[in-house]
Amino acid sequence: MKLQKMVILTSGSSQAHIKMYIGIDLGGTKTESIILDKKGNELERIRKSTPKNYNGTLDIVCELVNYLEDKYKSKCSVGVGSPGALSFENDCIKGGNSTWLNNRPLKKDLELRLNRNIFLENDANCFALSESIDGAGKNDDVVFGVIIGTGVGGGLVINNKIINGHNNITGEWGHNQMPLGSNDKWNRHDCYCGKKGCIETFLSGPGFSRHFYDMFRINLDAKIIQDNANNGDEKSLEFISQYLDYLARGLSQVINIVDPGAIVLGGGVSNMKQIYENINPKLKKYVFSDTVNTKVLKHIHGDSSGVRGAADLGRSGELNQ
Repeated sequence: MKLQKMVILTSGSSQAHIKMYIGIDLGGTKTESIILDKKGNELERIRKSTPKNYNGTLDIVCELVNYLEDKYKSKCSVGVGSPGALSFENDCIKGGNSTWLNNRPLKKDLELRLNRNIFLENDANCFALSESIDGAGKNDDVVFGVIIGTGVGGGLVINNKIINGHNNITGEWGHNQMPLGSNDKWNRHDCYCGKKGCIETFLSGPGFSRHFYDMFRINLDAKIIQDNANNGDEKSLEFISQYLDYLARGLSQVINIVDPGAIVLGGGVSNMKQIYENINPKLKKYVFSDTVNTKVLKHIHGDSSGVRGAADLGRSGELNQ
């Protein structure tokens, strides 16, 4: 089907006027691009290694956009999902864990090079938008999207519209402090943001591995710990039970403030099946309510959600009309 769509779209000169949507997801290790048609169907996706420097990042975004527009004979809207967020003070990226982007005017520079308006949002906002429009949260008006991977980010979408807030940091729950608990067993570690004990340092993939080492003096990647738990390893199962308690503490803060209909999880750690089987009873210990009706859901679009959401930045205004 994909090949047939691609042939149809490139077969006639009138097709040059079809509106299409390009999304770019600037990850720490990979840069991914996608092109969607008006109905949100994926036509093509490309992944390349991320250059770990600013000029290289500009080059690869322009290369991907030019390639897709040339192939599909259409000038497209372009949305970019980036680590961090745009500062309202100077229009530069702030707070990104891809540090070569920080304090650089990424949106303005891309607009100059591509000669058009660029939609740019935090990558977690893009993930949340994608899962709200046609993903796991499509039946809910208020969706909080969470990425648990190298870092811990979040985005809030209401009626398919990203909520940015007055400081452009809505959803940054990963840099709140992890609430204290009577059953604390893990150490508090320094965060790259300069604080100690951020939620991100507990729940991210690196935090996952670091706390496993604290407990057992064994260095293992988060994915291996999850695989071991799935195979019945007692140490790993004990560790994951504690992890879920910390996850529930962090998510309870989101529920107490935002009270979303759905929390959709993405990122590598979100693939851990134990989350969805056990998180609700743990949430009830911490949420300020006699019931917890918020659904904690696994993403539908997987690794594609962020890049689809970037493309949806240009599409969402039309969807809301």
